[in-house]
Amino acid sequence: MPQPHLRTVVVLAAGEGKRMRSSLPKVLHPLLGRTLLGHVLAAAEPLAADRTVVVVGHGADQVRAHLTEVAPGASPVLQERQLGTGHAVRIALDALPDTAGTVVVINGDVPLLRPQTVAAFVEAHESAGAAATVLAAEVPDPTGLGRIVRDVQGRLEQIVEERDATPQQRALREINAGIYAFDLARLREALGKLSTDNDQGEEYLTDVFALLRDAGEPVAVHCAADHVETLGCNDRVELAALRRLLRDRVNEGWMRTGVSILDPHTTWIDVTVSVGRDAVIDQNTQLQGVTSVGEGALVGPDTTLVDTVVAEGASVVRSHAVGAEVGPQASVGPYAYLRPGSRLARKAKVGTFVETKKASIGEGSKVPHLSYVGDATIGEHSNIGAATVFVNYDGVRKHHTTIGSHARTGADNMFVAPVRVGDGAYTAAGSVIVADVPPGAMAVARGQQRNVDGWVLHKRAGTDAAEAARRAGEDASDSGAPASEGD
Repeated sequence: MPQPHLRTVVVLAAGEGKRMRSSLPKVLHPLLGRTLLGHVLAAAEPLAADRTVVVVGHGADQVRAHLTEVAPGASPVLQERQLGTGHAVRIALDALPDTAGTVVVINGDVPLLRPQTVAAFVEAHESAGAAATVLAAEVPDPTGLGRIVRDVQGRLEQIVEERDATPQQRALREINAGIYAFDLARLREALGKLSTDNDQGEEYLTDVFALLRDAGEPVAVHCAADHVETLGCNDRVELAALRRLLRDRVNEGWMRTGVSILDPHTTWIDVTVSVGRDAVIDQNTQLQGVTSVGEGALVGPDTTLVDTVVAEGASVVRSHAVGAEVGPQASVGPYAYLRPGSRLARKAKVGTFVETKKASIGEGSKVPHLSYVGDATIGEHSNIGAATVFVNYDGVRKHHTTIGSHARTGADNMFVAPVRVGDGAYTAAGSVIVADVPPGAMAVARGQQRNVDGWVLHKRAGTDAAEAARRAGEDASDSGAPASEGD
């Protein structure tokens, strides 16, 4: 009975990445919403592989944990000693049943690789019936990269690492992108013949091509249309360059769908973000995680949104939000901070220097300025006065405050939770509310004001304040008004 034709993806993610100078494995460094490894797995996803194997080594536990989050169907295989790419692939295949099919091998540090490029590459390999195919690219500067060496007929002769290349070979600009497709059965056989006779003393996967060619097997080269997709990452300088390139690709993509990005060079949008048509993204803005921006919304300038939903027609200006929801036509900022669990309904407002956390703000309600709203529910069309604090923590537990609909709270209020203010109620400025306020009531919770006449003249004699008070008293006497009256 013939074996089923399967596709297997092998991602090489065992390297330490010494030049990154980091305790974090190289493939786990982030790049606009995904790790380097996450980008590679996303590029391979349209292949609908029957099996995905990730070869782990340096920081194996960290990489395994990451795979559990982003690709739970992938199987990590440990390469305890990093003895070369050929050795890594052999370990990966040892974990698989002996079936036929295509094996696609991808380095774990090529985050700009597009899914359509991978799909076209594998289709070309399978259509040609090749034993092995390498993805190549023509680059302006091939320094540090393996070279594609062709014979006089233009066919692949060998792939040479730069450290093993002759001066003539180093002058070549067609490079190995670190992405391969193999017939599984022929790959297994060739891997058993690999030598470590090279500058690094390692088993090079690229030597498989020469072995297959010498055995009369068909080998092929498939050139990527855009060499930028094949760029890898070895240090933080290269990582920053890749981040800029991906930023430009993402921003261009959104602009072509009808999004206005006013300054693309200062706008950073993760690949996991969604943005609606006619949204406007102003300068110095970062949209991160699973943030979603609705049609016609305005975000920025100087704004960071993380895992935040901004509905259609809303605006978020010069603000920071994490795990928040901003409803249709709601407004936030400038200089607001929405912490996780903050939810603004339609046309709600969180204004200048306001911080919210686990706060539900009803339709049309406003927290205009200088306030903290934590662990709270505010009904519809209510107004929270300036400098209000929802006192939600007693040192042990958090407590909830509820403000009803159409309520008006005074400036400089403290709501000491747990407490409820009913629909249509008012609270006086400067009040500390420690008990429930019935619907429609006015709560006044502040000390009686007491004026001590003449205190400055007696206790601060000779000061500018005393002189000003004296002149004001004389002016009041001349006008016939009592000296103690004033503004």
